[in-house]
Amino acid sequence: MSKPPKPLPPPSQSFTNRKTKILSALSVPDAEYTDLSPKGSVDVGIRDLIDEINAREGLVTTSSCAGRVSVYLEGRSTGTSPQDEREEAATAGGVRSSSAGGKGGGEWLFVSHDPISSLPPGQLERGYESLFGLVSLQGQEGEEGDEKGRMVHFKFEPMILHVLTASHSHAQKVIQAGMEAGFRETGAVSLLSRQDDDHNPVVAVRSMGLSFESLIGVEGTDGVRRAVVGRGYLDRVVRNSEKLFKENERRIGRFREALKGWFEEGPKKKDGWEDADARRERKRSEGLRRKQELEKGKQETTEKEQQSEEGGIGIILEPPEVL
Repeated sequence: MSKPPKPLPPPSQSFTNRKTKILSALSVPDAEYTDLSPKGSVDVGIRDLIDEINAREGLVTTSSCAGRVSVYLEGRSTGTSPQDEREEAATAGGVRSSSAGGKGGGEWLFVSHDPISSLPPGQLERGYESLFGLVSLQGQEGEEGDEKGRMVHFKFEPMILHVLTASHSHAQKVIQAGMEAGFRETGAVSLLSRQDDDHNPVVAVRSMGLSFESLIGVEGTDGVRRAVVGRGYLDRVVRNSEKLFKENERRIGRFREALKGWFEEGPKKKDGWEDADARRERKRSEGLRRKQELEKGKQETTEKEQQSEEGGIGIILEPPEVL
């Protein structure tokens, strides 16, 4: 039986002020809301999750991305990608989702927060090369081997969510929910308080295990972006991203349920997931049951052997008759 959750400390006035400021920015109509991401708004796929988190006392989201597939041209000097900024949470109390493009000189060629197969047919009929801004591999001439060229990457990234929390106790519950849901790299990314401020840890809910990246093209010195893989390979990486979108969606659902469990019901087993205490108790019960079954089996074997020695059970072999 699960224990009731311990009372959480009340949010400080400093946290409340920061949360109010963030919610004020999120409350504007979708048509008017903008942020620093390539999309410029909160992703529809996790808008309900964002609202649920922000409705809880002691929690507020500072940046988010529901998961996405992208094609980008890396930076000129360092090979960095625009996605590098997706990890930078708005810890100062701002509001962001996804990341701003252009870090290191990189350039977005294609970004979608939905599976590519869900795009309008008109966008797909000319092929993936056209969709990603590449010249087909067929019929090209030697620029793809230019060592000075910038590489074009295809990348899938799962959901990432930054949550500002009112205390270490609040943060721990968010971390537990993320871990249980399959976002294995979930953890606190900011534990230190600001000057003259309270401790308000920022938790990043994320999973690198669902990320996928592949090189698919190069920009030559002539400025032309050419595919370096065939259409069959592009089709394969797109199909793989479709599978990852489905798994990402499944884990988001698990996270919503786990978060509800930790903040409303306390840790307990549900939908095939269980917290560490419940798992230890289950393992202990299973171990005791197996031990009892083994002891019972040994006792029955011993009783049969004793019966055999006492003549209760036996077989007499007669010698063969001599003719």
